[in-house]
Amino acid sequence: MKKIGFLSFGHWTPSPQSQTRSAADTLLQSIELAVAAEQLGADGAYFRVHHFARQLASPFPLLAAVGARTSKLEIGTAVIDMRYENPLYMVEDAGSADLIAGGRLQLGISRGSPEQVIDGWRYFGYRPAEGQSDADMGRRHAEVFLDLLRGEGFAEPNPQPMFPNPPGLSRLEPHAQGLRERIWWGAGSNATAVWAAQLGMNLQSSTLKNDETGEAFHVQQAAQIRKFRAAWKEAGHSREPRVSVSRSIFALMDDRDRAYFGGERGGEDQIGFIDPHTRAIFGRSYAAEPDVLIEQLRQDEAIAEADTLLLTIPNQLGVDYCAHAIEAILTHVAPALGWR
Repeated sequence: MKKIGFLSFGHWTPSPQSQTRSAADTLLQSIELAVAAEQLGADGAYFRVHHFARQLASPFPLLAAVGARTSKLEIGTAVIDMRYENPLYMVEDAGSADLIAGGRLQLGISRGSPEQVIDGWRYFGYRPAEGQSDADMGRRHAEVFLDLLRGEGFAEPNPQPMFPNPPGLSRLEPHAQGLRERIWWGAGSNATAVWAAQLGMNLQSSTLKNDETGEAFHVQQAAQIRKFRAAWKEAGHSREPRVSVSRSIFALMDDRDRAYFGGERGGEDQIGFIDPHTRAIFGRSYAAEPDVLIEQLRQDEAIAEADTLLLTIPNQLGVDYCAHAIEAILTHVAPALGWR
């Protein structure tokens, strides 16, 4: 059995071919798609965060709104770029959204990837400490965030406060019990997957990772997951970790599906550079009739290793089409693979 959710990047463009022509369209349709996905029996609604782009950015208002409109769905991010985040303010936002959702938040965070502008985090008021990189800064923000989520007091209370304080040092409020165990790290390399395990974070692995062995993407990703699980066991954590992978998977059910995605049959992994020093591998997309799709997906080693699968959806095609694409996987593909 696997949990199956969707992942939206929340693109919008004023083009007449797009169903999301404004930020308002994207936000409101994201809420409606989450409601539809829950009704279809999906397990999660996840959203990507990108700054300085016509995509979803500040996630917590959206997560709270989805939480208020749904009752069972896991609600998460994949991922929040921690280079841009104030960890203290983020604890308050995350705690509020999680309480509204009744403890269903699953927050994916990461040190981030190349963005739309050069060093965009500088405009947010952040810069790495002397001798550190922006990646180091993102990981440091994450460590502070994780520590604060424990809910322990750290701030000296005012002896003459406006309102009475509980005894001892003060903590950030509202505190969301259990959220610390529902934080995921988006790892682009084997080393950061091991680091995430050591800190007790769940693992999110997307369709992009460092090309560390030259093998097929799904083989490298499966190895990354196994390294993560081994590091988790070695760290001695008391609970079982969770692992998600994301994929673009489309069952070709009708002419509309074939028009949109029929050209992606037989896709292959792609190689590129996400910065001048990092060779990366981007995993293939899957698009075929259900019987063919089932056999292709049986060969994907990383999906087999994961407990959660996030289906990337083409949000600009609108709520109805995205719901159709999710339903096709849940109904015609997942049962045959033992995911349901």
